[in-house]
Amino acid sequence: RGRQIPAARFEEVVTHYEHFGGLSPLTAITRRQADGLRERLWRRGLPVPVYVGMRNWHPLLPDTLRQMALDGVRQAIGFVCATHRSYSSCTQYRQNVLEARAGLVAGGLPDGTVTYVNDWHTRDGFIEPNARHLVAALDRLPPAVRGRARVLFTAHSLPARMSGADRYRTQLHESAALVAARAGVSEWAVVYQSRSGSPQDPWLEPDVCDYLRGERA
Repeated sequence: RGRQIPAARFEEVVTHYEHFGGLSPLTAITRRQADGLRERLWRRGLPVPVYVGMRNWHPLLPDTLRQMALDGVRQAIGFVCATHRSYSSCTQYRQNVLEARAGLVAGGLPDGTVTYVNDWHTRDGFIEPNARHLVAALDRLPPAVRGRARVLFTAHSLPARMSGADRYRTQLHESAALVAARAGVSEWAVVYQSRSGSPQDPWLEPDVCDYLRGERA
């Protein structure tokens, strides 16, 4: 969008994407999730369409909402794929949907209503598979260190002053506590990654790299 990104930061991010073949895997993952949801709904006798809309890549939300309007959709259930609620992970997406709906009306297309699912960070369908993956990872450790391993739950950091940051942090800890308990883990911590912006602005901490260095020392 014309933002001036420091060259060093740009190259660092390029390197991150090179680990995934040069592009983010999230689009393909989200499409697989949509296909799985559609299949399960059909199996339950609910042959409803499932659409994918994104903020920063195709299919963009305005294009998706336009297609829904053309398809005759007047009522929709919104599912934001971020498990833990904050402004940037959920609220911003809802605002984008409102803007896209306003664009429909401005373009002469009919508007529709969107009802969002409730928070799901403590639902068993989220907790159980995470606990299963955690147990599998622990089982891959050498027996001599397995019992002393500390589990780290890591999530994207947020500016501490961002609306909803406290709720985001609370929900992360609620999920982590449930996953750890299900996996039989007592040594665990929640850490953060991927902070950006001005170094002077406080973000949620501890940063995963700082935590690992400190604990190693």
